[in-house]
Amino acid sequence: MKTKIVYCVPHLFILGGIERVITLKANYLADVLGYEVSIITADGGDRKPYFKLSSAINVINLNINFDEIYKKPFIKQIFQYLIKQKQFKKKLKETLFKIHPDITISLVRREINFINSIHDGSIKLGEIHVNKMNSRKFRGEETDNSIKRLIEKYLRGKLIRKLKKLDQFIVIDQQDKKQWYELNNVTVISNPLPSFPLKQSDCSTHQVIAVGRHSYQKGFDLLINSWNLVSKKHPDWVLKIYGEGKGNELKNQIKSLNLEKTCILENPVNNIVDKYCESSVFVLSSRYEGFGMVIAEAMSCGVPPVSFACPCGPRDIIKDNVDGLLAEPENISDLAEKICYLIENESVRKEMGEKARINVQRYRIENIMSQWDKLFKSMLRNCNKS
Repeated sequence: MKTKIVYCVPHLFILGGIERVITLKANYLADVLGYEVSIITADGGDRKPYFKLSSAINVINLNINFDEIYKKPFIKQIFQYLIKQKQFKKKLKETLFKIHPDITISLVRREINFINSIHDGSIKLGEIHVNKMNSRKFRGEETDNSIKRLIEKYLRGKLIRKLKKLDQFIVIDQQDKKQWYELNNVTVISNPLPSFPLKQSDCSTHQVIAVGRHSYQKGFDLLINSWNLVSKKHPDWVLKIYGEGKGNELKNQIKSLNLEKTCILENPVNNIVDKYCESSVFVLSSRYEGFGMVIAEAMSCGVPPVSFACPCGPRDIIKDNVDGLLAEPENISDLAEKICYLIENESVRKEMGEKARINVQRYRIENIMSQWDKLFKSMLRNCNKS
């Protein structure tokens, strides 16, 4: 009989890093390792998953639609949330008792508040895709609001209490593991690379690449200011930023700095591997990360990364001065200096690119999923013994 795995996720219909990772892992568990996999979503209705799921995976949408409440004033959001949370608990409990999974995995979202109280017989795991510092943050995290900060502090304390009750809590970064010092049930398993490309960059083009949505987190405003310093020294080099979001704000910033010819905002593309291979340096300018998979993706294409040493991810992925460079967090001068160093030292750039491609193979999907397989089997053995 196959082992039954259930993932509890908010939704699958958007183009997002979490949706991509969960799809990758679920497909591998079902198609390669032979698990029986179900994914329970709270939102999304009839919208199809953005990333292709294996036909062997059962998707169950509970149609709670939490996103509806965010259109309302903040106080009303709280009351609406409580109502929907009660509906969510009832429907999720009914679904788990119907499936009878061996292991239930929470993405440490809304269901973490009650998942341990559902006694369906399954082992309860949690996996988180954001670092502790930025867990339980409200949208618009860049704004200063004392009331929201107090609520966030309360919610984070409540989260700790819920996480302690899990059978195992999985984070994706060694640095982040140290932050969860209140817990003794923490395991580190990194995210897997979607694929390992056959082709790679020769690091000879005068092009730098950055990838991600236009958001406060990704720090492209910092990158553009840094690029202003780089471009003055190396006007023959071009920075291309692939992503979507607050494009107008970044366009205005680029225009104000007269960088229109050397700093270009590009739309998201399906063939991002080709774009990595057309580039010679990758830059990550995030203020914080859950992991920073784009770093590993660029490295798999033989492109050396320059990244802020932000929490969390870059310091785990990049071996500083070996297969990439780490800059002081949010220090645009240091970031510019590191980019210029790779621009000005072609032999170093190419050598780092080669080492990056070799070292990042530890994130190949077969390596990462074997860790999940071992964890599942170990948890089930321990459960049977008890």
